[in-house]
Amino acid sequence: MKFTLHIWRQENARAKGHFETYQVDNISAECSFLEMLDILNEQLVNDRISHPVCFDNDCREGICGMCGLYINGRPHGNDDGITTCQLHMRKFNDGDEIWIEPWRAKPFPVIRDLVVDRTAFDKIIQAGGYISTTTGGVPDANTIPIPKHKADQAMDAAACIGCGACVAACKNASAMLFVGAKVSHLALLPQGKVEAADRVRKMVMFLHQHLCLRGRMS
Repeated sequence: MKFTLHIWRQENARAKGHFETYQVDNISAECSFLEMLDILNEQLVNDRISHPVCFDNDCREGICGMCGLYINGRPHGNDDGITTCQLHMRKFNDGDEIWIEPWRAKPFPVIRDLVVDRTAFDKIIQAGGYISTTTGGVPDANTIPIPKHKADQAMDAAACIGCGACVAACKNASAMLFVGAKVSHLALLPQGKVEAADRVRKMVMFLHQHLCLRGRMS
């Protein structure tokens, strides 16, 4: 498969960014999107065209949430319920043009190329995400009686990996979905109920003071 890639290049946080166009060929339909970018970077290095395209990745198993890219105007690309690393080139047609951008949201400033600073999410968690209650020795999790429906709800909320797609997709760059997920997963279980109200207040206060209504980047 052959693709035309329009990729956002930006030297650093202060530089003005722009799109550059590249061609990649002989891409397998079973290749993941990040593997396709690896192939492009190998081509750029070998042909001495430019420095490799910088992009975030870690586990490449859809768990860590680092691989957030805006692909053809949609966070993580044109598939549902996946991260960018789990997007495969079979979801595109041979000869397609693909536009690749970093998260276009002011709370996630660009560091370089497709890499953004997600420190804002870390600060939300730090604002109220810890349990300070002294519990003594930590009991085995299986010995704490928790109704199954509560455990299921907490697990569903904990499934949020903090990738930032909700912020990137929102025209106001709101992080309310992320905050809601973290508040729920910490408050539904017995260990988190002691400080639930204070945690919510701190996290929501930080959200509104530092993130809300910053909007998407033009």
